Amino acid sequence: MAPGRQIDSDGVSGPDTIFALSTAPGRSGVAVVRISGPKSRTALAALGGPADLEARRAVLADLRSPEDGEAIDRALVLWFPKPHSFTGEDVAELHLHGGPVVVRAALEALAGRDGLRPAEPGEFTRRAFDHGKLDLSEVEGLADLIAAETEAQRRQALRQMRGALSDLTEHWRHRLLSALAQLEAAIDFPDEDLPPDGWAQAKALMSHAKTDISQYLKEAPLGERLRHGYHIAIVGPPNVGKSSLLNALADRDVAIVAETAGTTRDAIEVHLDLGGYPVTLVDTAGLRDELTAAGGGAVEAEGMRRARARAEGADLKLVVADLGDWPNLDPDAEGLIDEQAVVVLNKADLAPAPTAPLHRGRPLFAVSAREGTGLTALVDDLRDRVTADLGVTGAAPVLTRVRHRRALEDCRDGLGRALTVDDVALAAEDLRLAIRALGRITGRVDVEDLLDVLFKEFCIGK
Repeated sequence: MAPGRQIDSDGVSGPDTIFALSTAPGRSGVAVVRISGPKSRTALAALGGPADLEARRAVLADLRSPEDGEAIDRALVLWFPKPHSFTGEDVAELHLHGGPVVVRAALEALAGRDGLRPAEPGEFTRRAFDHGKLDLSEVEGLADLIAAETEAQRRQALRQMRGALSDLTEHWRHRLLSALAQLEAAIDFPDEDLPPDGWAQAKALMSHAKTDISQYLKEAPLGERLRHGYHIAIVGPPNVGKSSLLNALADRDVAIVAETAGTTRDAIEVHLDLGGYPVTLVDTAGLRDELTAAGGGAVEAEGMRRARARAEGADLKLVVADLGDWPNLDPDAEGLIDEQAVVVLNKADLAPAPTAPLHRGRPLFAVSAREGTGLTALVDDLRDRVTADLGVTGAAPVLTRVRHRRALEDCRDGLGRALTVDDVALAAEDLRLAIRALGRITGRVDVEDLLDVLFKEFCIGK
């Protein structure tokens, strides 16, 4: 018998009934235990749930252990008969008082029932997918919603979970199916009196879809950055206050600060919320010329290598220098200033601030990480930049996963091939491949290898 299946009392094979705590573990006001599967109702009745429980209506019940009748808790119970439930199966929920001992007693009582077993991570959502309650892109949206740390991530994940990406790709898919129907008719019925413009109509549908998808792909990096975060690297020579600036921007002591140069040897990350967008702020090792750095040994050399790598891969750089050196900045700081840089002159509490708003065409801010001077203006500028770079302006949902982008690229490429051949049969085959690529986004085809990995990202109980 395959894992996850059971033989019911009538001899019919069916899915296991699973259960798990669906709220966070630990003490809380309420803890929700979810049960899903064909034996959900009998499990609920065994714990003392009312026999005549009305669907989707909370009822107060005294829950007891089926083994000895010992009281577990007075709780709210709810019943969701299939197919109108999250998983598409019969589902029962126990809304318990959130004490760990109460939850453990309820779970142990369920574990003692025949045909019930604890759920694996993501198994409730996997069953929702299997029963057509969610498609694959909606499942990914749900995972992103649970993991969202900022308002922008929440909004984007919610749109995807509600089917915005599914609707868009299905719109393209239906148009391409119409084009394929035209080609299939020409292939299957060559002797019939078919409309002479069928091939032209199919080409027009494919061309429009290819244009739309190509335009949509231009914003793919935006969505991926929105999901993973905007990276800002703090770079500059040693002992200019990079770690102090990190602590000031994070509003807590994250990095060690000392008068000794070279305190930071490795990258230190802090996750911030700027204007509702996720930002990863990275403090790096101090950079200086190779001859001077040679005295610091292999550790300092490796720290500098990592700092340069993080600076090159960042969306934005805060190039930090000592205000006392103005206007002749350290050559190592000058060498870091490019189109992705914002210049920060630290230690404004020790020297007068410059009046110029720019340095070499890049924004210039004088701050004191120690006193907080100038930080508000710097943070406001960073917020504006992040919002401008990550802000979603169009009505269409942005792509948040590499998998989505690659599927659309495959679709676009297939359409490109179909539009450049004169043979109808070859064009139809390329068009089928393009449609198949679209289907991978929602899980219509070729996704079995993704499913186990995806659903294991969820916590137990979801």
